Amino acid sequence: MPTAKAAKRTAAFRLGVSAESRAALFLAAKGYRTLAKRWKTPVGEIDLVMRRGALIVFVEVKARAKLDAAAEAVLPRQKKRIVAAAEAWLAAHPEHAGYDMRFDAVLVAPGRLPQHIVSAFEAES
Repeated sequence: MPTAKAAKRTAAFRLGVSAESRAALFLAAKGYRTLAKRWKTPVGEIDLVMRRGALIVFVEVKARAKLDAAAEAVLPRQKKRIVAAAEAWLAAHPEHAGYDMRFDAVLVAPGRLPQHIVSAFEAES
């Protein structure tokens, strides 16, 4: 029988996957194409890698009960890990080396449309 901690972890994982799928669909409706989902490296993970034209967007998806709480959930340490993971993604995909890049966030809350934050942070963060 799973422990309460394991059940909570499983529920959080499912919520994250669902939020990432909603975010990807929302961005697709805005003209972005998904290049990768849940891309993992030893230095960090990128929830979504999207492309629109000559722009590669690394997207952090945050799901919380309220959008305000989701907005506050991207912490400085996490930003550094996302930037490091983005550098690893670019190294693994040299065909995108000449593209512009940006770091966005998509905030997801129950009963609300996702909120897309363009240029949520810079690589120097």
